Amino acid sequence: MRFSRQVLLLQIGVVVLVVGIGVALVSVLLSRTLTDQYGRRALAIAKSVAADPVVVADAAAKIPGGPLEERVLAVTKANDALFVVITDDKGIRLAHPTPSEIGKPVSTPPDVALAGGDEVSAVQSGTLGLSVRSKTPIWQGQRVVGEVSVGFEVGDPTGDFNRLLTITLLFAGGALLLGAGASALLNRRLRRVTHGLEPHELTELLYEREAVLHGIGEGVLAVDEANRVSVRNDEAERLLGTELPIGAAMAELELSPRLHKAVAEGRPVDNLLAVAGNRVLVINSRAVRLDDRPIGTVLTFRDRTDLDTLTRELDGIRVLSDGLRAQRHEFANRLHTLYGLLQLGHHTEAVEYLQTLTDSTSARPSELGDAVADPYLQALLVAKTEQAQEKGLTLKLADDTWVPTTVTDPIAANTVIGNLVDNALHAARMGPRRPATVEISLLAEGGTLHLSVVDSGPGVPEALRRSLFDEGVSTKIAPGHGLGLALARQAARARGGDVWLADPGDGETGALFVAKLPGMLTEDG
Repeated sequence: MRFSRQVLLLQIGVVVLVVGIGVALVSVLLSRTLTDQYGRRALAIAKSVAADPVVVADAAAKIPGGPLEERVLAVTKANDALFVVITDDKGIRLAHPTPSEIGKPVSTPPDVALAGGDEVSAVQSGTLGLSVRSKTPIWQGQRVVGEVSVGFEVGDPTGDFNRLLTITLLFAGGALLLGAGASALLNRRLRRVTHGLEPHELTELLYEREAVLHGIGEGVLAVDEANRVSVRNDEAERLLGTELPIGAAMAELELSPRLHKAVAEGRPVDNLLAVAGNRVLVINSRAVRLDDRPIGTVLTFRDRTDLDTLTRELDGIRVLSDGLRAQRHEFANRLHTLYGLLQLGHHTEAVEYLQTLTDSTSARPSELGDAVADPYLQALLVAKTEQAQEKGLTLKLADDTWVPTTVTDPIAANTVIGNLVDNALHAARMGPRRPATVEISLLAEGGTLHLSVVDSGPGVPEALRRSLFDEGVSTKIAPGHGLGLALARQAARARGGDVWLADPGDGETGALFVAKLPGMLTEDG
């Protein structure tokens, strides 16, 4: 039997039990109440008869029949009683509805009333059958001279009881039907809320959900239609670098602006890049609907930090190798030219050619002696120089550059320096001034590396100065940009440093970006 049907039957059984107990209690209380009411009515009639002077006088004189009989019959008829009986102080009937009973002892003990004690109201059986009766003494001064007994048929309270019980049963039946209907509606609501699933199926779904959420390598975050966190796994909190309390509003959480936008819009999102701490995340978002009703949004996160780092390193190596390959071809051509001049005996021209080559390459960053001692920085500068030359740009190393030690974190250095130089090269190439130049300055201060990059571009527009380091903000027209500066700042702040715009440029000069990277250099030159 399905659980919902068990619940329905159990609820109906409880309703039936409660209604049955209620009807039984009402029946008992109603029966006692009606018996007590008829007993008090009989006692009131008996007291009124016992207070009649004629009754008192005839009872004291022990005169049977006559006026007593007339009064008994009149009272009996007027009150629709079963009987009114008057006795003397010995319990001998002086008046009775049945004349043949006059002069005989009463059928029920009159001792209590004749003793002047408490009146009695009880259901007793007499010559006229079972009745509800009450007895009271007849007083003449301080002496009991007889008693008056008044009774009503048991059928009288029974008839009222049956009538009231019928009404009670009708109300109980209505309550039973109402309870059964409410139980049926509740059972229907339960099936609709649980989508017809049984408790064991709900339990299995819970176990499966927990297994899926915590068994996959991706972060999962679900929000309801009010944009409050409803489901999340540990991987989502780890990747986002913040706690995600159940029920928390997304707007109150410090998350990526791109993530907030994806949740707010509720539209499908595929492979959206966002920055969280020092990680680059790939976000996918899907709106969830049930029966054509939106119930929330589910987002998944993948960490592509390592992949992005390897990609940047490979790009750097590729640029460096292309630059070295170009230098190799260029060097070979120059050797061939020099060899030809010497073979032909043009020694003066050969000396002049060598002097020209020396002058043209003296400003290469890779050949500035001990200004930059770290081989990784040297390779990065060579690669960026060759990249600039391919685009018709000039990358210069400032005269005050001095880095006599090696870097401790080449990946972070590549992230900060590479992104700042790439943005500067783009700005210089898009700017109006020619020649287009970028100047980079590197300065060691203990273990801290100071970096400044200035370009000859048009500067940073005023509208972008406040949000320049937010992800998604870029001066480039092509899509897919807007992460470089955000990544550079995140990488610097992860080491306790920072990257900022020192001078946005005013049209006459380009933008100046400055970075401070504590702990980036070894201190033992």
